[in-house]
Amino acid sequence: MTPSKLSRPSAVLLALFVVFLWATSWVLIKIGLEDIPPLTFAGLRYVIGFLLLLPVFALSRGPGMLRKLTKRTRLKLLALGLLFYAVTQGASFVALAYLPAVTVNLLWSFSAILVALLGCWFLHERVIPIQWAGILLSIIGAAIYFYPISLPENYIMGLSAAIIGVVANAIAAILGRDINRTRDLDPLMVTMVSMGIGSVALMITGISTQGMPSLSLQSWAIIGWLALVNTAFAFTLWNRTLQTLQATESSVINGTMMIWIPILAVLFLGENLNLKGILGLITAGVGTLLVQLRQNKIQA
Repeated sequence: MTPSKLSRPSAVLLALFVVFLWATSWVLIKIGLEDIPPLTFAGLRYVIGFLLLLPVFALSRGPGMLRKLTKRTRLKLLALGLLFYAVTQGASFVALAYLPAVTVNLLWSFSAILVALLGCWFLHERVIPIQWAGILLSIIGAAIYFYPISLPENYIMGLSAAIIGVVANAIAAILGRDINRTRDLDPLMVTMVSMGIGSVALMITGISTQGMPSLSLQSWAIIGWLALVNTAFAFTLWNRTLQTLQATESSVINGTMMIWIPILAVLFLGENLNLKGILGLITAGVGTLLVQLRQNKIQA
């Protein structure tokens, strides 16, 4: 039996709840990284999340569509899985191992800007004046946040990982839009195939390079929660909201992560955020929102 479509207020509230869950992931990852190597941690989270979603996929029309995929589409899904899960998620966990969550959150917001620029080059999408204004605001916000630049030695590894992750995430977003813009492929199938490929590659890389430590009950609880609630459950709820909300609405709601993550990081991780940092985050957040809003309007 197909579930009924959500009303708009219900969809908005549910989407906000999902985004809040995703924001809590950053806190849980920072805590888990005290005992779990980053790549192994990321691999375990997404492999378990994939396995939990597998029954949903098996009961959908996904397997039938999977058999009909062309070789070209399969190669694109392979590339999407490696870029978005193996590289992007792996890099984000490594970045969080070396940098405060608030800093990684700010750096990650630049993915939207890079997507707009890459979309102009590869998908022939025009970057309009309001998007350029958003890009400028984001750069100003980052400059305010990081000024004066004084980075401890361990920040270099974190910044390098974050830059790799942001670039990979932007390329994956462009590839994902290229795959989905024909609207011939089921979104669940695209996610499941790419997540399966990327998560397995990530876990193999993590265990082979960083090992599989003996994990405490707390570590397994964090991995289990991230996989079951913040991945499988949250993904299912988010897909339900997309049946009601427009792309612009979803983008605005997803953008509230830039608000939730700093609040949670200060409350639960003891990270410091002064007035200059808050101003930088707000400025960068507004800039990112301008880029995304117009981007989604063009797509619609």
